[in-house]
Amino acid sequence: MMRLASLLYSLISTTLAGSFVIAALVTGYDTLTPILVAALAGFLLALPVAWAVARQLYSNA
Repeated sequence: MMRLASLLYSLISTTLAGSFVIAALVTGYDTLTPILVAALAGFLLALPVAWAVARQLYSNA
């Protein structure tokens, strides 16, 4: 399950980080610090999300 979770993490983390950066830019936070915080938040939030998705996929198989 770890291999599946790490593969999913690579996809989910870039998606969430990109979405959070775009959300930060749209709300007017266009300096370096808010953009980096938004990207870091996306990468960190992707860890439990990838694990939950992998667990759900394994439980259905």
